[in-house]
Amino acid sequence: MNETFALSAVTLAALALTLPMARRRLELSLAKHPSLTGHSRMAKRVASLLPGYAYERDRFFNSDGAPAEAVALRRAGLQKLSALFERRFARSLAMTTQTAEGLSDLQFTGAYRVPFQYSPYLRKHLKVASFVRESSGVRVTDLDGNQFYDLTGSYGVNVFGYDFYKHCMAEGARRAQALGPVLGAYHPSVAFNVDRLKAISGLDEVSFHMSGTEAVMQAVRLARYHTKKTHLVRFCGAYHGWWEDVQPGPGNPVKPRDTYTLKEMDSDSLRVLRKRRDIACVLVNPLQALHPNQGAPGDSSLVDSGRRAAFDREAYTRWLQQLRQVCTERGIVLIFDEVFLGFRLAPGGAQDYFGVRADMVTYGKTLGGGFPVGVVCGKRALMKRFREDRPADICFARGTFNAHPYVMSAMQVFLEQLDSPAIRAVYQGLDARWNDRAERMNLRLREADLPVQVANLGSVWTVFYTRPSRYNWMLQFYLRAHGLALSWVGTGRLIFSLNYSDAEFDDVVQRFVAAALEMQADGWWWHDTQLTNRAIKRGILREMLAHRF
Repeated sequence: MNETFALSAVTLAALALTLPMARRRLELSLAKHPSLTGHSRMAKRVASLLPGYAYERDRFFNSDGAPAEAVALRRAGLQKLSALFERRFARSLAMTTQTAEGLSDLQFTGAYRVPFQYSPYLRKHLKVASFVRESSGVRVTDLDGNQFYDLTGSYGVNVFGYDFYKHCMAEGARRAQALGPVLGAYHPSVAFNVDRLKAISGLDEVSFHMSGTEAVMQAVRLARYHTKKTHLVRFCGAYHGWWEDVQPGPGNPVKPRDTYTLKEMDSDSLRVLRKRRDIACVLVNPLQALHPNQGAPGDSSLVDSGRRAAFDREAYTRWLQQLRQVCTERGIVLIFDEVFLGFRLAPGGAQDYFGVRADMVTYGKTLGGGFPVGVVCGKRALMKRFREDRPADICFARGTFNAHPYVMSAMQVFLEQLDSPAIRAVYQGLDARWNDRAERMNLRLREADLPVQVANLGSVWTVFYTRPSRYNWMLQFYLRAHGLALSWVGTGRLIFSLNYSDAEFDDVVQRFVAAALEMQADGWWWHDTQLTNRAIKRGILREMLAHRF
């Protein structure tokens, strides 16, 4: 009797201890996105199991079961593109091939332009150049003298047009020339930049770094230092640089550490933030408003036509307001990562655009006026790197080239220009202008009966496809043939600079539609009623299992 009572008491005590833990674990699981993007550990396991295999000639052209007529058109189309590229881009291709032997970045980008099954055959028969020699306005020129409309945005750096940044760099170099490479002591431009960044961010202090990745690292480190909590929250699909804590899935050889990857725009995530006591900070990349809970789009992941994107400003604003409220209630540091999107939507960045204030903000890319830079702005209590009462307790972050004179001088010129009437005028009616342009392109694509549409967050666009296909990624090569410069991710992200005139934009639309029509004529968008997105995925899964086992 006594033994039974004792056993029951132990059981009840164990349940009392484990049930809250189980409940917290369940809440955390519910706050994760059901896709692999929301489960970092599972994504890494799956990635490690994917077999490496490649399509040979026949399979490359008919992986969707297309009839012989469509296959013949595709073969002729690829041969035509290959001959055109070799003739038109000869010097640029030669330098790319030569340099790639010693430059690992080129090897990587060259291999991951398209789904991996197609990559070896395509790289052998259709080579893409990676060198340009000059820029002007909204165009770049390659080594062969070919001009392209630039749709790369230089990874987000180019907000106002290349001539704008040439001026910032040249004038910045002129101002810094007398000091040269003196480091440690500060160029006078630093004082100006600190004052302006405090005013723009609405925050108390500033620190300078060499890249956006470094800036985010420091913001998270400071948040952990001051809150004495371990974990950061990032949202599913969001990019915050390439360091371990913010890239816990594939691409990172280190096991996920003190990171929670949660669903964006979801009440379950808010519940986790309200209840857990180990969360130091929440990272928000406002770019995710265009494709919440999805990774950065690239053509290498276009296995079917399932990619979608859409921007709802009101909905995302409500989400940020909810985040702000919860973080305030729980003492969690809210960090806006505006490295990519900063100054593209509004002169005051995403905080200004969405009307929500963060505790810390990171900037980079365009802010350097064409030079590499990362910046952290934050509340005074969060930016301090030491404690007066414990002199050995510090949060160290220094770099040799932080606040480099040439970078700081170019930044000053950038910030001066940001306040100029000409740049202020660019922001007038900005949303309406780019939303109208996106709709005009979509209308032209629909009128031409093409299976292509675009979605946009201002001047940042994503291309998606309306009919099931395994060959959507071929569009990037037709666009290049028609004089449109893309980044290595292909049609996943088009980034316009804000200085595009209506005439220049209309020319881009004409070229885009012409490229898509040519691709369609070459048979790549052959379609059959049996070819659904689900059927495509099932077929790929069967292929993988066959090669794996």
